[in-house]
Formats: sequence, C-alpha cells, structure tokens
Amino acid sequence: MSKPETIKTDDTEYVRKYAAVPANAGDIKIAVLDRGFVYIGRVEHINDDFGNDWIILHNAKNIRVWGTTKGLGELVNGPLSKTMMDTVGTVRVPFKALISLIDVEQRKWKLL
Repeated sequence: MSKPETIKTDDTEYVRKYAAVPANAGDIKIAVLDRGFVYIGRVEHINDDFGNDWIILHNAKNIRVWGTTKGLGELVNGPLSKTMMDTVGTVRVPFKALISLIDVEQRKWKLL
C-alpha cells in the first residue's frame, strides 16, 4: 500500500515532507563528498526535525570515472566522452560529509 502525499485533518491539508520532487527542482551541481564519492544531481539543502543539515541530490548520478585530463573542473561544461556515471536516484548526504559543491553549466547537463 502506498503512502498518501497529503492528509486532511480538521479542514487543514498537510503535505508529506519528502513528497516527490519535480524533476527540475534545484540547480544541478557536482557534489564532492568525503571518502572519495563524487555525484551530480539537483541539489536541495534541508534541516530535519532534529536540527541536522542534509544535502539531498535528486535524480543523482555517481560519477565513477571522470574521463578528464585536467581534473574534475572539466566537467563543468558537461560530461566528456570518457565520463562514466551510474544512476543512483536520490542521495541524502549529511552536510558534514560534503567537501565541495561545484556549479555547472545547467544547459550542458540536460541528462538530469
């Protein structure tokens, strides 16, 4: 049984906190995380009910092989022919695990 996205109580409608996010929500960024993980996705920053900060990457892909000759920055203008990525969906990352976020040319990363 699926969970409802909204419920109504006493004429007040409540929306599920982690309801589906539109495909184009958030800017596309490359996220460099601790332990060597690199992802690209649409970034959202949230603070949960316990005061913890999270980065959520929607429609994310793990960048397994950069395929660059001059570093990760080359991917700002889109993936290269040798770039290898794996679709992972939604990735929730504790803010403290984030090393850096790299802005990219949005129109060059249409695959997200």
